[in-house]
Amino acid sequence: MNLRDALELASFVVTVVGLPFAVWVFFSQQRKERENEEEEAYQHLSDAYNDFLKIVLANADLQLRTNAALADPTPEQRERMLVIFDMLISLFERAYLVAFKPDMAPTEQRRWNSWDDYMREWCWREDFHNALPLLLRGEDPEFQAYIRRVAQEERGRPLMAG
Repeated sequence: MNLRDALELASFVVTVVGLPFAVWVFFSQQRKERENEEEEAYQHLSDAYNDFLKIVLANADLQLRTNAALADPTPEQRERMLVIFDMLISLFERAYLVAFKPDMAPTEQRRWNSWDDYMREWCWREDFHNALPLLLRGEDPEFQAYIRRVAQEERGRPLMAG
């Protein structure tokens, strides 16, 4: 076998083996980057929820982490509660837009289940449920439909129009 034949054979081997391997490596790295970006987005949302809980803690007089709504809140307490609920709806909408897909991989579904649990927990609260029609004005229509369904499932009754 002469040098020319050896180089031609080497070129053929590179084309047959090396090119598919390079394509596989490229797509593998792309998938890992996408997974890292999704994980980072989920972590940002998780951090935002933790920051939200700090606000809830700073307003402990509103009793937002109890099972029952605050009995006879003052106008100032109602205003703070509404602002906090508005912050929460914005966070839920962001989570919905970033993390929800109709068909999710198992990892995506596990991440979304956390947000669905948070939404259900808050929708179960009568004060939050009653404020939803006002809070949902101007929000993404698909998100509105989703959280309305969750609220109805949790409270056993549909939301009244806002």
